[in-house]
Amino acid sequence: MARPRKYAELETALGYRFKDRKLLERALTHASVRSNSASRLDNERLEFLGDRVLGLAVAEMLHHALPDHSEGELARYFNRLVRGATCAAVGREAGIGKHLILSDSEAESGGREKDTILANAVEALLGAIFVEGGFDAGRDAVKRLWGDRFDLSPSVIVDPKSALQEWAQGQGLPLPRYAEISREGPDHAPRFVAEACLKGHEPATGEGTSKRQAEQAAAAELLRREGVWAKEN
Repeated sequence: MARPRKYAELETALGYRFKDRKLLERALTHASVRSNSASRLDNERLEFLGDRVLGLAVAEMLHHALPDHSEGELARYFNRLVRGATCAAVGREAGIGKHLILSDSEAESGGREKDTILANAVEALLGAIFVEGGFDAGRDAVKRLWGDRFDLSPSVIVDPKSALQEWAQGQGLPLPRYAEISREGPDHAPRFVAEACLKGHEPATGEGTSKRQAEQAAAAELLRREGVWAKEN
């Protein structure tokens, strides 16, 4: 029987044709339609696997593409490429939303456009490709789906607090915390000192004319000290 056109279009976007249609459909099945049976027929296990496939594929490509970059610089590119927002954008571009298998309530609440659901489905599809086709097929799908996101020019520099948050998440750490240490000077020209705290790392301090500016300076100092940012950043 001919494969439904909707799956052919999806497979074109993925650059991979599934032999096992049930595996493809499982990768598209959200936990909201989970049955009461003992077997798990949603995509959560495949998402777990696909997250690792994505991470290894991106790390390998960065390792080869940027031979002169430090570990911290590689981590900055890596976190930007694998974060949830990027995966969700990839899912939208591939048209995954319309193929998702959701419960009625999840579909009615806009589930096909939710970042988390789209990002998880992208990872689940990569996991399914790996199960059936191996790592090379998974890596090829990442290259195709991510496309020009692998343009590694150092053009998009995120602000220090966002960069520190991305790095912390990439390291599996809790989100950074900030504390105001002092405020000096008159109201028209205040001077703030703030501290950035990250679990497992010494706090870093920064100064600025506003609380936010001081927090940004503290985040930048922590990033530089840990080798994530170059000294000139």
